[in-house]
Amino acid sequence: MDIHEYQGKEILASYGVKVQRGHVANNPQEAVAMAKQLTAETGTGWHVIKAQVHAGGRGKGGGVKLAKNLQQVEELAEQIIGMQLITPQTSAEGKKVHKVLIAEDVYYPGESETSEFYMSVLLNRGKGRNMIMYSTEGGMDIEEVAEKTPHLIFTEEIDPAVGLQAFQARRIAFNLGLSGAAFKEMTQFVPALYNAYVGCDATMFEINPVLKTSDNKIIAVDAKVNLDDNALYRHPKYAEMRDIREENPIEVEAKAAGLNYVDLDGTVGCMVNGAGLAMATMDLIKYAGFEPANFLDVGGTADAKRVELAFRIILKDPNVKAILINIFGGIVRCDRVAQGVIDAYKNMGDSIKVPIIVRLQGTNAELAKEMIDNSGMPILSAVQFQEAADQVKKALGS
Repeated sequence: MDIHEYQGKEILASYGVKVQRGHVANNPQEAVAMAKQLTAETGTGWHVIKAQVHAGGRGKGGGVKLAKNLQQVEELAEQIIGMQLITPQTSAEGKKVHKVLIAEDVYYPGESETSEFYMSVLLNRGKGRNMIMYSTEGGMDIEEVAEKTPHLIFTEEIDPAVGLQAFQARRIAFNLGLSGAAFKEMTQFVPALYNAYVGCDATMFEINPVLKTSDNKIIAVDAKVNLDDNALYRHPKYAEMRDIREENPIEVEAKAAGLNYVDLDGTVGCMVNGAGLAMATMDLIKYAGFEPANFLDVGGTADAKRVELAFRIILKDPNVKAILINIFGGIVRCDRVAQGVIDAYKNMGDSIKVPIIVRLQGTNAELAKEMIDNSGMPILSAVQFQEAADQVKKALGS
């Protein structure tokens, strides 16, 4: 589950991580009030207006602006709130901005130059260990840094038996070229960040940039956080941070209906029972020369009501040109699934305007195929994987 920057900073601050302070506002008038409050709390004279959407690269899309007075705070907030923000990490239509973060200016003049670093905590799945990835090239696209100057990307792997060690935090501070008070601050920042990552069951904490201020403080200026959905039952307060306006509406509807659905970019819709079979089905579609439009696992039951619901979810995607149903009849008999498909097709009438290919294998598979073939419905049946692939090609005229 993705959360907003201001929410990520709340989590970080609760674990002792120093962050760029700010308050969230839902309209220009609130933005001015929050700016006044922030000035009273921090003494900041300038304010940063930051769009709150689940995407990076907001500055490039015009979603991060600096206001030098309260009039600019109101004007910029009015510009940003309600805009369709397009960044390298959004779709072509972008994301609508519903709120902004009014943040303090942390690039104030002082005894030394400011420096920006990149830092993230995530799981190295290949080694089964958490790792800290960091770079001296903060404030930039880390993908570009990795491609053009990979020697500037450092990693620190954490042994799960002992956790993050003090010498590792010191090594990170040393590799970032810090010394003196800034070095000491970084050795405190790193373990606090790692504790936040572990403590809230995150799958990723990305801070870009981590800033060394002109007076040698180390603070998180940004916070891109993803929490593990499977662990939210342990963190009810974090579960409340979910903003469904930022999520794919089809995925939200499917989740509410108890369907495991992930929207993809292809043209062949999938309806499958079991995650492993779903992955194999997507491979099958690609083998046939097409791209899957979704991952959809209907689970152990596939009666008419559930199949109809799955049909309606899949067909909300205008890119779907065909639907492949691939069910293994173990928990549920194939003939029951076939009847569910037939009944769902009848109930939906003319709303199904794309070819349907059904592959049923398992208990009563032959009976199920016979039911499909004799239904009088324009449904193509298959038994073998290759046959299903051929039917997809046939249906799409390829």
